[in-house]
Amino acid sequence: MSSHDHPHDHGSGHPGVSQDVEPGLHALRVKAIEALLVEKGVCAPGEIQRAVDAAESRSPADGAKAVARAWVDPDFKARLLLDAKAALAELGYEAAASLPDVVVAENTGKAHHLVVCTLCSCYPTWLLGRPPDWYKSLAYRSRAVSDPRGVMREFGLELDDDVEVRVLDSAADIRYLVLPMRPRGSDGLDEAALAKLVTRDSMIGVSNPLSPEPALAG
Repeated sequence: MSSHDHPHDHGSGHPGVSQDVEPGLHALRVKAIEALLVEKGVCAPGEIQRAVDAAESRSPADGAKAVARAWVDPDFKARLLLDAKAALAELGYEAAASLPDVVVAENTGKAHHLVVCTLCSCYPTWLLGRPPDWYKSLAYRSRAVSDPRGVMREFGLELDDDVEVRVLDSAADIRYLVLPMRPRGSDGLDEAALAKLVTRDSMIGVSNPLSPEPALAG
């Protein structure tokens, strides 16, 4: 089994169905596995449903809060880059021990990071919510490696030639989150306003954060 052959934490949903819909084969199989896990004491009744509900409640706004905190708090930023799970727990984003590790990669004036999962679609859903469809597409998964600058260009991001592009390939045991550069002209903004500049795409690396003016105008 390869490192990518694993149950994903995105897009699969939960086996629960409304009472007027006949469960399909996969739903019945998942419910049987869940019942077996409960019977063997691996998890408690309802634990899987609570985990699914928690994952469904996540959105890019969660990751954006962490980025904004890193922009205004150098000590937090250092902890985030060193041990992302521990730093994120400080903001109330507790990650179960069973979840993959998270590595935060900082963009600078000399290096820009782009996240992809080349064999499937591994993604930090507990920080960013569900992945966009394009992230899971074969076109993105292949071109992000072979032509990362071309991919970013299609998202409106044109990097200078002297900026090194580093492609980060997620896997079963690791997820990546990009810490984008703080936008120019945002010095006077508080943490909440800064978080509004942080987009999902900028935390994947296909774009930069919003500039202050249009973001605040909206």
